[in-house]
Amino acid sequence: MLKIYNDLTRRLEEFTTREPNKVYMYVCGLTPYDYAHAGHGRSAVVYDVIHRYLRYLGYEVIHISNFTDIDDKIIERSNELKVNFKELAEKFASIYLEDLKKLNVLPLFAYPRATEFIPEIIEMVKVLEEKGYAYEISDGVYFDVSKFKGYGKLSHRNIEELQAGARIEVNPEKRNPLDFALWKKAKEGEPSWDSPWGKGRPGWHIECSAMTLKILGNS
Repeated sequence: MLKIYNDLTRRLEEFTTREPNKVYMYVCGLTPYDYAHAGHGRSAVVYDVIHRYLRYLGYEVIHISNFTDIDDKIIERSNELKVNFKELAEKFASIYLEDLKKLNVLPLFAYPRATEFIPEIIEMVKVLEEKGYAYEISDGVYFDVSKFKGYGKLSHRNIEELQAGARIEVNPEKRNPLDFALWKKAKEGEPSWDSPWGKGRPGWHIECSAMTLKILGNS
């Protein structure tokens, strides 16, 4: 019997799957604005070992890892190098995939790019706003952490503890310092997409959620 450590319950529990003999695995991937470093390689190898072991046990493994191809760092670097943000992201994503081959990491089921899921991201933000979990201010749409009673539960920390060590950008319009951007309204010269809140781009927190739901389904 395979057992894994559950961060939520803080104990070893029997590994179960939502479908018999099939594992869906999503790993947050690279923001491709520069060459990958040793930490990226370590992460890829660790999850590759897990992937291989699950296959050894007889599971079919649907393993995906994304590229966050729109982000503050990508915009900053593309402006610095005077190249298109998409061109920059694809260059370093391609180099990273070649690095993975050299590390003998198994090819994954998919390597989705965040910019391929803009409609899904917008729809998800709309649903959160309609349900009262998100709100719009002058620079974007934010998730209201106070509306989600389980916020911090996985890390076993309360909101007060999280606020003390918050690394989220400060905006006096936000209801709570921990509220994070779901959609950022466009600044001059930035890549942007049309949305119900005007031109803008997704915040990185929502990107993985949209890609996971679209490719792997609800769970």
